[in-house]
Amino acid sequence: MGAVLCLVTGLGLVPSTGEGRDLLVPKEQATTEFEPTETPSMDVQQKGVPQSLFTWIRMARGYEVEWDTFGRKGWYTQDPRLKPVAPGTTVFTPDTPAVYIVFEVAPLEDPAQFGAQVFPVGADGKTSDRVVVRDSLEVPGHERYGFLELKKPADQWPLGNYLVKIYITSLGQQPFHAVNQVGTMRFTVADQPAATAPAPAPDASAR
Repeated sequence: MGAVLCLVTGLGLVPSTGEGRDLLVPKEQATTEFEPTETPSMDVQQKGVPQSLFTWIRMARGYEVEWDTFGRKGWYTQDPRLKPVAPGTTVFTPDTPAVYIVFEVAPLEDPAQFGAQVFPVGADGKTSDRVVVRDSLEVPGHERYGFLELKKPADQWPLGNYLVKIYITSLGQQPFHAVNQVGTMRFTVADQPAATAPAPAPDASAR
């Protein structure tokens, strides 16, 4: 028995009364970072194909409340339907008061927060880290429609191209965290807006 005990002690299998130490030295780990995530573009959508939580999402010059969502005189339904004005517009003049992003989502069981941040894109095609303008909206549970209003900075929009990052998060969370980004949209500010064919209006029959 004494020989066995000496052998076990010699192999270091009996804990000592001194300072503890790991038997296996941990391997040194290299510093790693997450690769940048490419989120999908929401500028082009196929009819009937939802993106993220969005049934549809459109960049527009404004929004209207559709007449058939009115109830009694002076009343709205709980979830009035929104219709984008000039949906699919992607070129705006510097004096445009605001760029709107109008959307419909699947009915939500819990409230959610939708957000957008605008970043300038340089002539080299690289997106700046500087946020030009942002907006966020809380959408109550079981409601479907909303809009984000990206107001012009200062007196006017600087000429150039812009990238809009779209975010969805639960209430109480940081609304503009990178992990909550679900897609992007783009627009241009020019002295004369280009003549572009408007995008088809959202299909009301699917509601």
